[in-house]
Amino acid sequence: MTTAVVTGATGMIASALIRVLVEQGVRVIALCKPGEPRGDAFFSSPLVRAVDVDISALSDAAGRIGETCDVFYHFAWLGTFGGERDDAYLQNDNVRFTLDAVKLAHALGCTCFVGAGSQAEYGAAEGDLTPDTPTDPVTGYGVAKLAAGKLSRMYAQRLGLRHVWARILSVYGPKGNPDSIVPATVRRLLNGEHCAFTKGEQLWDFLYCDDAGLAFFLMGEKGRDGAVYPLGSGQPRLLADYIRAMRDVVAPDASLGLGELPYPPHAAMRLCADLTALRADTGFAPQISFEEGVRRTADWIREQL
Repeated sequence: MTTAVVTGATGMIASALIRVLVEQGVRVIALCKPGEPRGDAFFSSPLVRAVDVDISALSDAAGRIGETCDVFYHFAWLGTFGGERDDAYLQNDNVRFTLDAVKLAHALGCTCFVGAGSQAEYGAAEGDLTPDTPTDPVTGYGVAKLAAGKLSRMYAQRLGLRHVWARILSVYGPKGNPDSIVPATVRRLLNGEHCAFTKGEQLWDFLYCDDAGLAFFLMGEKGRDGAVYPLGSGQPRLLADYIRAMRDVVAPDASLGLGELPYPPHAAMRLCADLTALRADTGFAPQISFEEGVRRTADWIREQL
């Protein structure tokens, strides 16, 4: 791989991927939403070229990029949080934009398309999630991710591109969703706030964003055509253990309200990525412990406070 295209380039996982690509000496065409802040240090690298392209204009962006590329990574997506996740028309647009991304990849001479799917494609499934775990999404976001993965695979194969799709579990780190449990807990601990939780008996699977970036790099290099890879650490722990680890790293003297909240309806009690296929095909193994990832996340949040 000598040149890669990355959409949604300022997002958490996309940014982590770009850092890996630059470390590997790969030239990056970073497609950014017009007007979006670009504070990441990698934007000053001579290997990174930022191009303003709205997600709705991907299909016609080849002329603006104007160079041949090898691997296309697609992260850009609208309506990832809140009520917009069930906005059927908006999520349907995301499916079309994913197909536009495949079209652009082909126009740029790419030989591989790697898409960012979601755990939401599985719906209420629990246990070790494999490429063959049945999918039954219950949100518009999950339905759209599943459709985007399947339709982009068909389109890519028709155009002669290798197609790889990742179903991402709980990735955390700087620039992630501030309302998700890791950054929200870290922020409350930093602010000295009381933190209330359920008993934390769930077995969950958290992966630091830099490890996710490494996984995507390897998928572009070695991922099998047509493969679907669940992406997590593959090493689940009790949620209560994760919470205690966050306390120990961020505010060792803080008290934790474990058991103060009831479990929400239909709470998933075990979610873990089975990395067997991803490891066999690409050699991926997480490098960063949860504790180290929390430390890096806390350092970033302190800078924002």
